[in-house]
Amino acid sequence: QVQLVESGGGLVQAGGSLRLSCAASGRTFSSYAMGWFRQAPGKEREFVAAIGRTGGNTYFADSVKGRFTISRDNAKNTVYLQMNSLKPEDTAVYYCAATPRLSSRPNEYGYWGQGTQVTVSS
Repeated sequence: QVQLVESGGGLVQAGGSLRLSCAASGRTFSSYAMGWFRQAPGKEREFVAAIGRTGGNTYFADSVKGRFTISRDNAKNTVYLQMNSLKPEDTAVYYCAATPRLSSRPNEYGYWGQGTQVTVSS
């Protein structure tokens, strides 16, 4: 069992930055690859980024490549999403999730956080 709690969302102007954090409970955090997803109003949940269990492998959606980075600290049971050069179209609720294997598919993630709102104003 893994429980996930996101934080760090908020309101930011276009071009600004935010860092999201996702704290995981339990002693098996390093057994999971972690992903970030987002969902805007009226849209389906979409993949943003993922990171392997050791942090050696990362994977990004084309829409955020070069602007977002993902990292993890297994000693702190935390995964981060650094978001730079934010655009209004990045506005969404952002979710972190855990999966046994690195994936971009939401249905392969068995554990989800409650989400944190990110709003980018133009």
